[in-house]
Amino acid sequence: MQVTLVELKDIQLPGTMKRAMARRAEAERKKRAKIINAEGESLAAAALGDASDTMMAHPLALQPRNLQRLVEIGVDQNTTVVFPAPLMSTIGELGSFLARETAAAAPDTAA
Repeated sequence: MQVTLVELKDIQLPGTMKRAMARRAEAERKKRAKIINAEGESLAAAALGDASDTMMAHPLALQPRNLQRLVEIGVDQNTTVVFPAPLMSTIGELGSFLARETAAAAPDTAA
């Protein structure tokens, strides 16, 4: 006897097996979603760390961000926003920043 072809037609799976397969597929989808979410959180944390380092190196970099936030909040003309700003320290930081920028630009103009 020689078998050359085996063909299966109209296979009926039991309901319990269908449910088990569906649960497994759902678990796989949830697993992949959690992994993707964790990778996104990791990338966001790294970007926030880089931004924090930049803002620590340049404290005035936060001021335009604060002003932009005020503009976004104040879109409605009936909005009153109390926004604490360290005015005196900002003025001091601005003076230091301008002094550093002037000192950094001085060698460039001499060359």
